[in-house]
Amino acid sequence: MITARHFPLLLSFSLLLLSLRLSLATSPPQQDPETPIARFQKYLRFNTAHPNPNYTAPVSFLTSLAQSLGLKTQTLEFIPNKPTLLITWQGSNPSLPSLLFNSHLDSVPAEPSKWTHPPFSATLTPEGKIFARGAQDDKCIAIQYLEAIRNLKARNFVPTRTLHISFVPDEEIGGIDGADKFVKSKEFKDLDVGFVLDEGQASVNDEFRVFYADRSPWNLIIKAKGVPGHGSRMYDNGAMENLMDSIEVINRFRDSQFDIVKAGKASNSEVISVNPVFLKAGIPSPTGFVMNMQPSEAEAGFDLRLPPTADPDPMKKRIAEEWAPAVRNMTYEVTS
Repeated sequence: MITARHFPLLLSFSLLLLSLRLSLATSPPQQDPETPIARFQKYLRFNTAHPNPNYTAPVSFLTSLAQSLGLKTQTLEFIPNKPTLLITWQGSNPSLPSLLFNSHLDSVPAEPSKWTHPPFSATLTPEGKIFARGAQDDKCIAIQYLEAIRNLKARNFVPTRTLHISFVPDEEIGGIDGADKFVKSKEFKDLDVGFVLDEGQASVNDEFRVFYADRSPWNLIIKAKGVPGHGSRMYDNGAMENLMDSIEVINRFRDSQFDIVKAGKASNSEVISVNPVFLKAGIPSPTGFVMNMQPSEAEAGFDLRLPPTADPDPMKKRIAEEWAPAVRNMTYEVTS
């Protein structure tokens, strides 16, 4: 909950957003290396996609940008080759609890053949669009922080509170070696953080939304087993049949939640979302899969997300009894 005691902190945040808007408004898309857009493009060209993200080069780049603005930098490495970059703008009253703005370095994988432009080219079109993996999730946030500070410093603004910016690794795969290690460290405790703002949603106008809660991600894997058989035979409780039945049940639940969003009764972040992300089944052959054989195992993965208002216990029961019932030779695994 945001209360009156947060107003001074939000004011500082508002100044950052205003400064960013002024920066972008006065810097139209161009190739000049000294513009915010050009710096954004350079950051986008670092391939930080999993499974092998390059963290060294972008950390060096961000460090250079920060130091050119007279900001303090510190690189923390709680796990080898997985750096957390911490940037600090000293406030006029460092005894007050500080502000922390967070961003992550990594991005999800990209399939280059499916892209209009190479995903790490940061191609800028005449219409002002930039094509790059990680542009919105969430490298734009990182550059916004630094460009806002650049503009505030140019106006001789000095924050009352000390402001920190953290750039963490591995957010897209759970953050166990990134943010999790950082917030448990002495270095984090020493920051005396009073308010944190993390990534949100990109905005194309002067309206910025601030979220005070986030959904809990569950990685759900459902596995089905059954007696293998010839592809021409029809029999009950085959692995593929059981899995498809499960997927149908899950899709009905998904539709019920999505219908609420479509009706305008709730936003995406207020319902339980579930989306299939992979299917694994079949008996491999030199040319693909054996087409006349029913496999004995099949599995599917789902990205399941619960809003803070959802009770997790009913969902656990639903998974166990409806989505992956043991009586149909099904098992499941949930990680978060």
